[in-house]
Amino acid sequence: MFSGIVEEAAPVVSLKKEKENLHITMQCSFVNQLKIDQSVSHNGVCLTVVKIDKKAKTYTVTAIKETLEKTNLGLLKKGSKVNLERSMTMDKLLDGHLVQGHVDQTATCTAVKEADGSWYYTFEYDKKRGNITVEKGSVSVNGVSLTVVNSKPGKFDVAIIPFTYEVTNFHQFKKGTVVNLEFDVIGKYIQKIMAGYLEGMEKKMKKK
Repeated sequence: MFSGIVEEAAPVVSLKKEKENLHITMQCSFVNQLKIDQSVSHNGVCLTVVKIDKKAKTYTVTAIKETLEKTNLGLLKKGSKVNLERSMTMDKLLDGHLVQGHVDQTATCTAVKEADGSWYYTFEYDKKRGNITVEKGSVSVNGVSLTVVNSKPGKFDVAIIPFTYEVTNFHQFKKGTVVNLEFDVIGKYIQKIMAGYLEGMEKKMKKK
């Protein structure tokens, strides 16, 4: 479980394909604090640390076919900046919102607008997948916990402050950039329950 508060945007130092898997090697400031089998969020994707090189300050994770097909990790290149966050501990403040590290779908950045010290980003996603946002609700974009602005079916905006712009990979986003989305877990459960309820009511009406 994560909070969506990114610790740093770290570079990819190497990518290695092995069958349908992709081994991603990252370089970051907290490598010496990592351990094998630890969970780390990469652009909002929970991956397991499988190798550590403390001398080179690098670690490696493996993304399988399922992950590559449903996220933007397959688009990474050497030098790409990736948002990193280690999993929460029970005594850690929840500064963002509950993020599972399970990406629901990708979205495309369709607009970037500077607003005299802050930035507005517009993202569009396939609404046929059944995911929704709500005004002032929470959403994870590349692992960053953000508040939804201008919520519409298949589309929403977020406002980015200078700190987030610099610390995360948002400063590299442009029109056409593909990002990972994880929708609010509480909202997803409510939506699932309501869908089941409405389906049941529809069946009852047909029987009458």
